[in-house]
Amino acid sequence: MTEPSSIATGHTDPTNYRPRLADAELQDCLEAAGAVLVEGAKGCGKTATARRAARSEVFLDADPSVTQAMAVDPHIVLAGETPRLLDEWQVFPDLWNYVRRAVDLQSGKGRFILTGSAVPADDVTRHSGAGRITRLRMHTMSLFEQGRANGTVSLGGLLSGADPASAQDPGLALSDLVEAICRGGWPATLDDGLPQAMRFVRGYVDEVRRTDVERTVQVRHDPNRILRLLQSLARNTATTASLATLAADVAGLNEVVQPRTIGDYLDALRRLFVVEALPPFAAHLRSRARLRQADKLHFSDPSIAVAALRSSPEGLLADLGFLGFLFESLVVRDLRAYAAVHDAGLRHYRDSNGLEVDVIVETAAGVWLPVEVKLGSSPAIIDQAAANLVRFREIVDSGKMGEAPNLLVVTGMGYAYRRPDGVTVAPIGALGP
Repeated sequence: MTEPSSIATGHTDPTNYRPRLADAELQDCLEAAGAVLVEGAKGCGKTATARRAARSEVFLDADPSVTQAMAVDPHIVLAGETPRLLDEWQVFPDLWNYVRRAVDLQSGKGRFILTGSAVPADDVTRHSGAGRITRLRMHTMSLFEQGRANGTVSLGGLLSGADPASAQDPGLALSDLVEAICRGGWPATLDDGLPQAMRFVRGYVDEVRRTDVERTVQVRHDPNRILRLLQSLARNTATTASLATLAADVAGLNEVVQPRTIGDYLDALRRLFVVEALPPFAAHLRSRARLRQADKLHFSDPSIAVAALRSSPEGLLADLGFLGFLFESLVVRDLRAYAAVHDAGLRHYRDSNGLEVDVIVETAAGVWLPVEVKLGSSPAIIDQAAANLVRFREIVDSGKMGEAPNLLVVTGMGYAYRRPDGVTVAPIGALGP
């Protein structure tokens, strides 16, 4: 029989670790629950972050002794100093229930950390982990975590109603933003040259289309069709493109692809954390406008869109309209990370009168902060974005929703300042948690 000591029970602290916003959140989760499930796209840094908090570990996708242990006695895999890291737990989905039962049988917080870059089928986790297993969603690294944003304008401050101080231009040029979009926030490539970083993301896309989707849904798929879907999603980044629109784009001229097929593919991409939906904001309105209920679609990192299209910095600079959508996706990625620090999530707004708000940060306590995203920072662009936010604030029923503590326009470049109408303008390089 395999002894516990042959499964990895020790722990080696990873070197060259860059601090993450999720570090503190993980500690809070460990103090609140018996187990923590850390989820996110492959390569976003889950394992390195979890290893910093763990005192023993087992790599389920790499340790050959695990298969034998799972067949003989799965409890062997759980044995070790706590918190015990079970990396890529979804390789052996039955572990979910063994962890749940172990937490039930022995009281105590912070006993296990599970990491996963894919979500198994719903029936695998049908036994609820409520009260036992809490979830932490990790993202690729924000510009603040990369050291490319100074955090002068704090999302937490904006949510609390603080009046942000004016701040100098953080110095990010358009070429820097393009590089940030092409490079992405993948921890493994932050010190690499841009060509090497872009090659890494292209390899990621290739692995998703050739292997990961099929392994996740356990049904054979055409990798070329998955690639065409990824390319269609890239072209429709930051939009509410319908399944029918995506299906027509994927099919091309010579075949028919059903919208339900695209729905299945999208489900797989969501379960792999490749695509993240931005759901609609459920607002109480003073107007009679009808809310549009479609999700906005974003990749978990904007570099995936660039890689899927095999574009380049030169290609993005030649199409500033498309670059604007990718910049919005970059802002959404960063805001997701900053919002998580404050127990908040992101939504968007679109109604039948044509009013749209790019992002709405909403806390668990119901505080909401509307955000418009503009790559440019000319007075005319800022005036239009600010007017849109003011109009939105006026139609929201503040008696039911409360007043927005701030209104925010995020730009690509320029200074951070508060306008006379109460709208805060801040470049992405000044944003932080």
